[in-house]
Amino acid sequence: MKMYVKFDFNALCKKVLDEKLKEQGLKYRLLNFGEVEFYEPFTEEQHKTFKKDLEDYGIEIIENHKTALVQKIKDAIIELVFSDEIIPVKASIYIAGKLNHSYGYLSNLFSEVTYTSIENFIIIQKIEYAKELIISKKQSLTEIAHRLNYSSVAHLSTQFKNTTGITPSQFQKIIMMRREIQHFDNQYRKVV
Repeated sequence: MKMYVKFDFNALCKKVLDEKLKEQGLKYRLLNFGEVEFYEPFTEEQHKTFKKDLEDYGIEIIENHKTALVQKIKDAIIELVFSDEIIPVKASIYIAGKLNHSYGYLSNLFSEVTYTSIENFIIIQKIEYAKELIISKKQSLTEIAHRLNYSSVAHLSTQFKNTTGITPSQFQKIIMMRREIQHFDNQYRKVV
């Protein structure tokens, strides 16, 4: 039996941060985009312990301002793409408004730090979300294209194929075949 789970990475990270900060006995408040404001200083030992605790969850403390801002850009993009509601604004306007910087500055910084463009990162996130939606079988390709702000299914299909090497329809067929094989395996195991 399989179960499909949807993750809200921001909520998950906030929960882990909150639990680990409480364990350290630190006075703090969680801000947006993975920022923590401390109300009092903490020791080097507390910092090391906290850093190690977070690494166990794949979370790292960002020491560099540029890297922190790039992470905020990624978080804003993920929030935009994976939002439950369609946000009717261009990604560039959304990101610039969310981070209170010009899009040109953010775009240049992102490229400098990650060696890829914001636009490419957005496409990758959209395709990942499209895969999740296809796997969940709750929406048609037309609905998925609309949900992800594509002008058409053809536009989604082109970006999907450029990113994954296959079309969304081929991806759907692969998922259906895997489900059939899994169903057959489950039926076979019941008989044996």
